[in-house]
Amino acid sequence: MTELASTTTETEILKRTPLDGLHRALGARMVPFAGYEMPVQYAQGILSEHVHCRSHAALFDVSHMGQFSLRGTYAAAALELLVPGDMAGMAPGRQRYSLFLNEAGGIIDDLMIANAGNCLRLVVNASRKSIDAAHLAANLPESVKLVEHADRALLALQGPSAAAVLGRMCPETAGLAFMQVADLPIMGITCWVSRSGYTGEDGFEISVPAEEAERFARALLDQPEVHPAGLGARDSLRLEAGLCLYGQDLDETTSPIEAGLAWTIAKRRKMEWNFLGADPVREQMDNGVQRKRVGIRPDGRAPARAGTEIAGPDGSIIGVITSGTFGPTLGAPVAMGYVKRGHTADDTPLDLMIRGRAHPARVAPTPFVPHRYAR
Repeated sequence: MTELASTTTETEILKRTPLDGLHRALGARMVPFAGYEMPVQYAQGILSEHVHCRSHAALFDVSHMGQFSLRGTYAAAALELLVPGDMAGMAPGRQRYSLFLNEAGGIIDDLMIANAGNCLRLVVNASRKSIDAAHLAANLPESVKLVEHADRALLALQGPSAAAVLGRMCPETAGLAFMQVADLPIMGITCWVSRSGYTGEDGFEISVPAEEAERFARALLDQPEVHPAGLGARDSLRLEAGLCLYGQDLDETTSPIEAGLAWTIAKRRKMEWNFLGADPVREQMDNGVQRKRVGIRPDGRAPARAGTEIAGPDGSIIGVITSGTFGPTLGAPVAMGYVKRGHTADDTPLDLMIRGRAHPARVAPTPFVPHRYAR
């Protein structure tokens, strides 16, 4: 659920996160992204930030993303009409990845949903938060209240040292398993903590009041294992982990079945089929799809960027790359894209049309780098 491709126009006035001053003090290179000025990298560079996250811990500012809560006795039931996940069966203190779908079964957004006990908390993509808010407001009953938490920042502490670092500041975090959430006091700050993230590494996402964000971030960065990291490393990490990027790998014309996200449709929901977009999604599950998202390993060292056409053995175009970069952990390029049915099996040979020349590649399983979540 991270984003790199900017949706900001040249005339748009850019917003700043509560950590903007810290980013600039640390020498970050700032870029327009989803209506915000965001750090794409710091002085050490994207490669170093990527490697440090895999080996120690990296701190990402993801405060541009939308934080919402749904309150009301029937919040879970109301949300189930808009997402294919099992919200009613989600225990307090648990979190799930899910999808907002439109009537055609296309993905409006991918998001995280947590049961905080007294409400449901949602984290949505920055470029979609106004769209998601309008979608929720138009479809929720009056008994369910939608609250946007624009007064909170969001930080992601990711990497194998993340648990030790946060554990020194709050020992209770050690008791959280992957996709568990809790409200915990850290440094006297009321924090909403989830053991999750979008890098494939163990880690935490921590929501804090905006006015406390810089003090909290500086305390984390004071730990010897933690370095700051920007959007560039976040993108290469999530791609190595085989995780989708909204606006590139997912959009409103792409269904969960095409995207390889059928697992987000809960068993009970497959019996009910009563969520928005259920009929076309069910038809695709029963009869298959004409294209599907796959992992791709190009030969050689040249990465294939988003938009690169994919050709089959006969030279005809069978698909397109939606995400591609050089994978620092692998020392080789990696990509994801959509290809026509009949070309989706692992090890299927492909040609990537880079600058008018065919470069050999093959379909490969994802994740490219194994996940290391705290199961």
